[in-house]
Amino acid sequence: MSNKNVERDQDVSLKLFIVLSRAFEAIEKQIVKNVKEYGLNLTEFAVLELLFHKGDQPIQKVGQKILLASSSITYVIDKLENKSYLTRKACPTDRRVIYASITDEGKKLMEDIFPKHKEAMSKIMGGLTTHEKELVTEKLKKLGLYAQQL
Repeated sequence: MSNKNVERDQDVSLKLFIVLSRAFEAIEKQIVKNVKEYGLNLTEFAVLELLFHKGDQPIQKVGQKILLASSSITYVIDKLENKSYLTRKACPTDRRVIYASITDEGKKLMEDIFPKHKEAMSKIMGGLTTHEKELVTEKLKKLGLYAQQL
């Protein structure tokens, strides 16, 4: 690559990062607003969504799956337990492992709000056609997997 092409690639890479960051910030702001309508913060919603769709999970795995620091997961689990949306269950085969389990009340909440959340996500992402969303998803996945391997 010539110096001119290298410099152009570097400039485009920086611009891509800025555009991605600003787009994510704008999208996240709308999602936070949407989830707040249900009396939850984004992290609480993410935990409930995970348990609702994937079933009981070891608490330490919950943090990993929703990209939350392990120091924060206990606080979020406590808050959801206080709201009666989840409960802790001991693992029958390993006493060191505690599972987070969605309660009937938590399931009822998610059954009510998840369809509304999907509609809101569609509206928030409405700036792109379905085909464009598929294309962007594919390209961002490729970019993320490449960055992970560096």
